Amino acid sequence: MKDEKTRRFRDANQDIATARDIPDTPQTRAPAYRLAFADPDFLCREELRPVRLQLELLKPEMLMTEYGIKSTVVLFGGARIPSPDKKDTARTETLADLSRFYDEARTFSRLITERSMAASDGGMENVIVTGGGPGVMEAGNRGAEDAGGVSIGLNIVLPHEQAPNEYVTPDLAFNFHYFAIRKMHFLMRAAAIAVFPGGFGTLDEMFETLTLIQTGRMQPVPFLLFGSDFWKKIINWDALSDAGTISESDLELFRFVDSAEEALNAMENWSVEDRRDALPGR
Repeated sequence: MKDEKTRRFRDANQDIATARDIPDTPQTRAPAYRLAFADPDFLCREELRPVRLQLELLKPEMLMTEYGIKSTVVLFGGARIPSPDKKDTARTETLADLSRFYDEARTFSRLITERSMAASDGGMENVIVTGGGPGVMEAGNRGAEDAGGVSIGLNIVLPHEQAPNEYVTPDLAFNFHYFAIRKMHFLMRAAAIAVFPGGFGTLDEMFETLTLIQTGRMQPVPFLLFGSDFWKKIINWDALSDAGTISESDLELFRFVDSAEEALNAMENWSVEDRRDALPGR
């Protein structure tokens, strides 16, 4: 952001303020007279979608850069998984059983954040990022707060309003209209991916990220699937390999873990070299 002393042109905010302090006439009330960048009706036109996409890419990127965020650890997981003290409210017995992963997500995030804060970067490496909502997402942001660190929440506007959970760092609480741009922000700084049990949204994020790594569009990073029984039950990974729809080496792109400590150990011993055979052209 330019200093006022070096600015050569009049600030846009000044013109917004000036434009409000004008005579009230049919001309000044007309939509055509509004400044284009201060006209919500104009910005929401169908033809302006490319501009809106660009704005959603730029705003979080600029604010995270200004905040000093260098890298992130991504948590994907179900919004419906309750904390253990609320598992009696779960809609199914399975969800109640999965509540233990709320605590694992919280512990994992706390340990990641503690390590980050102890490093010389001041806690700006491996910052926890979640979808900003309830369930596993809340647990992730909560764990970072437990450690006294910051965390990111990437919320999205849904038909049923989803507010950021109370543990997201306010300056790093973002809201999106476009799922595609939100997904980019999840992965642009990702140093590791942790996927907890979840539903359609979690599956979508998991498979899209695995596809990016499988096709070489994204560098391999530690990719951890929390809850081996859950993931092996709902997806027959070996069947995909046996059918030839994925390569056997693609099964090396991720690891199953069942606890925060096991996940940290897997991250510490993750070898990119061991997994390069899974990339195209190898």
